[in-house]
Amino acid sequence: MDVASLAASLVAARMGQVQTSAAAHMLRMNAENAASIVKVIEAAQQNIDKLASAGEGLGANVDISV
Repeated sequence: MDVASLAASLVAARMGQVQTSAAAHMLRMNAENAASIVKVIEAAQQNIDKLASAGEGLGANVDISV
């Protein structure tokens, strides 16, 4: 192998490492975002469950006249 081929293969290997590292970082970010979205959905579900269990006609006799 000549020096240029060796240098080119080292550069290509390093670029592969950088790309793999970037991909792993993006996957971690997506996993963290997915976990956050799940938490928001669970909180929304809990709020909906609380509203659903409220008494029928709640707020029906509220006077909002000014």
